[in-house]
Amino acid sequence: MSDNARILIIDDDRAFRVGTGALLVDEGYTVDAAPGGDAGLERLRDERYDLVLLDLKMEGRSGLSVLEEIRRSGNDVPVLMLTGFATVDSAVQALKLGADDYITKPCDNDRLRSKIRVVLARREPVLGEGTAGIVATGDKMKEVLKALARVAPTESTVLLRGATGTGKELVARAIHEESARGGKPFLAINCSALAEGLLESELFGHARGAFTGAVSERKGIFEEASGGTVFLDEIGDVSQAMQARLLRVLQEREVMRVGTAKAIPVDVRIITATHQDLEQMVEQGRFRADLYFRFKVFQIRIPLLKERPEDIPALAAAAVSTWNERTTDPSRRISGISDESLPLLKGYDWPGNVRELMAAIEHACIVCEGNRILPCHLPEEIRDPAESDPEPERKGTDNLRRYQAPDAATEREAILQALEEADGNRTRAAAHLGMGRTTLWQKLKAHGLESGDT
Repeated sequence: MSDNARILIIDDDRAFRVGTGALLVDEGYTVDAAPGGDAGLERLRDERYDLVLLDLKMEGRSGLSVLEEIRRSGNDVPVLMLTGFATVDSAVQALKLGADDYITKPCDNDRLRSKIRVVLARREPVLGEGTAGIVATGDKMKEVLKALARVAPTESTVLLRGATGTGKELVARAIHEESARGGKPFLAINCSALAEGLLESELFGHARGAFTGAVSERKGIFEEASGGTVFLDEIGDVSQAMQARLLRVLQEREVMRVGTAKAIPVDVRIITATHQDLEQMVEQGRFRADLYFRFKVFQIRIPLLKERPEDIPALAAAAVSTWNERTTDPSRRISGISDESLPLLKGYDWPGNVRELMAAIEHACIVCEGNRILPCHLPEEIRDPAESDPEPERKGTDNLRRYQAPDAATEREAILQALEEADGNRTRAAAHLGMGRTTLWQKLKAHGLESGDT
């Protein structure tokens, strides 16, 4: 789940609403808060959220009553229950009514962050079209789909290789959904995002009293994913000690919770991913060779977005569809992307890969005043790579090349035509020319056109 997920806090404790809301905003989430059950239900009727933090015991309507109403209305939004009264009965009742998990108050900040990530990962929708939402118009991604189809029906471990933002988790999820384990849990965790001790607790669980704050025993992800798949992203960042524990899971198919010596059998398939050079890390003694060979039984390399430009129109269209699904105001829905915008999207380098493309389209949807995305709605670095790149010749766009003239007279004519089509609006004219407003101003000055209303 992307960091800009929308979270609703329903809690009658104002201090908790304010403090936790600030914490989650700092994490990149969009946060709303309601001071009680009825106010929370009203919010849920009017808005769409990706997660609800719901207090179990509140003045007036109880959290269990609110949860019942949420599920009775057909809303399947993930719900993480908050309780300072951590009895087994209340937790079990909440889970039976449709809660996704619960956490005790006062909440440890790291544990709350981790719980939210896990709950969002369990319920995250898949983007796009095709096998499990993977867009594969061109040959490179079709090869990925072929590899996915070969390995999915097996029980083999899979190592996904690729840069950040290329969609490794999407491929991992597709492998899971196309396997016999598809109806079971798929739990993902970013190994580089958690401190060593927290990662250990998240993966393996802990016993009561194992460390300060461990007020009750808890299952780890390997136990929670029983029968399903665990996806370990950025596996190259784990410590040597953690590598040894993971090797035990692969060899013995069992885990030991932190603070105990009791072995617990687990039945999970493991998929890992990294952007690092694991072979070099093995040579340098930073990654265990025996673990590396167990992970790399079957490898799939995910191409950079700039290596698959033929997929960009379909990916951009999928991003627009996602925007439309999440937008409650019909007047803000987008019908499509203009023909003038596509060359700019295909000509950009996309250092952030698919993730950056999704963010760029969302930006365009936000600033779009009509129902079609035009070049002027795209982020400036995409509209005018020449102004944001010290080596502009590497990123020229088709749209810009169309107006690159062999002589000054032809260039002047092209600029005048663009200004006429844009009714004198320089921003729109610059966008149609595939250049930034500053560049257009410089060219207007060079051609003696800087005066007047043009």
